[in-house]
Order: sequence, then structure tokens, then C-alpha cells
Amino acid sequence: MNFHVLTLFPEMILEGCSASILARAAQKDLIRVDAVNIRDFTQNKHNRVDDYTYGGGAGMLMQAQPVYDAYKAVSERIGKPVRVVYMTPAGVTFTQDKAAELASEEDLILLCGHYEGIDERVLEEIVTDEISIGDYVLTGGELPALVVIDAISRLIPGVLNNTDSAETDSFQNGLLEYPQYSRPEIWRDKAVPEVLLSGDHTRVEQWRLAASLKKTRERRPELYEAYMKEHPDLDPETGGRRKKKRKKRSACNQPSDVVNC
Repeated sequence: MNFHVLTLFPEMILEGCSASILARAAQKDLIRVDAVNIRDFTQNKHNRVDDYTYGGGAGMLMQAQPVYDAYKAVSERIGKPVRVVYMTPAGVTFTQDKAAELASEEDLILLCGHYEGIDERVLEEIVTDEISIGDYVLTGGELPALVVIDAISRLIPGVLNNTDSAETDSFQNGLLEYPQYSRPEIWRDKAVPEVLLSGDHTRVEQWRLAASLKKTRERRPELYEAYMKEHPDLDPETGGRRKKKRKKRSACNQPSDVVNC
């Protein structure tokens, strides 16, 4: 997976990908992060990439020309059509499903705005996706781009040492992740739930599902309701299937030699 990040601050991107799982993934050639400095493509002799907005208003706006030329250089190097993701609070909210969708791409261009944003004309020209990581405003798109890179990368086979980790994460099945415990068995008088020590894998899985349902119901009720609609036979208290009640046979259903109705 190749990430091509168009940014005014390439050092933020490269530093953010230089440690932990992302660094190991890069060392194994599972991902590649290329930070392209938009300022290198300005035609302004003072290397300016921003200017005042038409119509007035506070702040400066990134100009179309250097952004477009940076994009053109990268896209020509890739040599095929590629999705361009603009990081903006006006975009659609980033989700686990979106991460999985983007993880199927071979190349992605991530565009990071700054100041008051980017001239709308170049966005209309090159952007295929607009993504927000939440309902708040940051000083630039670099941190959101790192979030997107991290979320996508961990879905790429081989990036995580334990292939089951991504499958049990929050949102992977539509629920928040169940509570996790490690040694010691008792810490500050708090014991690990007995079922996790039982060795009974069926009971453990049911407990984890019930715990996920409980946490999701409390914190994200809309996710809980959607999950339960898809699994109407599930008992949220036990994590197992609801027991079907047996219908009592009426006396009139008995053989005629037993009772006369």
C-alpha cells in the first residue's frame, strides 16, 4: 500500500510514521509513505502557497496552482488513476468501513489543507473523497492524514503480528470491543472475570459478546440498536441464542382415547 501525502509539513507525516507498527510495516515493505511538500511546486519567487480570500474574511487560503502541480507530479509518477482524499472537517466522517474500503487500494493520495483551507477550484478538479475524523477543527490536515494511514495500514495483511487483532477491534463487527484483562489475576482487589479463566471457549466468546453489547448499549445506543435488529435471536444478557419457549399442548390436542373434548 502506497500513501502519497501532499502537505506543507512533510516532517509531521514522516515523524508520525517512523515508530511502532507503521515503522515496522514500512521496513517489511507492506506500506510506503511518501510525503510531498506542496511548497516545492509554487511558482511564487517567495515560495508562498497562500493568499487572501476573495470576498474578504479572516485568514489565508492555499492557492490552487501549487496543490494541482504537486498532485500532477505524483499522479504521473503513479501512472494510473488514483483516489485523492482531502482531509477536511466538512467531509464525511471516517469509519472502520471506510478504512476497509480504502485498504483495498494500491495507491492513495492524501491532501492536507492548512490555514483556511484550499481553493475550491482545485478540490473540484482532483479530489475524489473528502474525509473528516470528527466534528472539530484542527490547524491542518496532517494529523487526520496520520489517523487515516494508521487505520488503513493495520488492515493490510502482515502489518499486525496477530491477524486476529483487527478482527476483534471496536467497530469491526458493528460493536465496541469487549473489556480485556491480563496478569496478574487479582490487582488492587479487582479480579479477572471467572469465565475468562474457565478454559471454556464457548462461554468465553459468549461472555465477550455480551460485554460488547453492554458497552455498546451504554455508549453508542445507535450501534447497539442496529446490531440487535440484525440479530433478533440473540440474548444480549448472555451472548447466546434466546431459548425458544415450548408451546403447551392443550387437552384437546391429546388423542381421543385420553380425553374427550
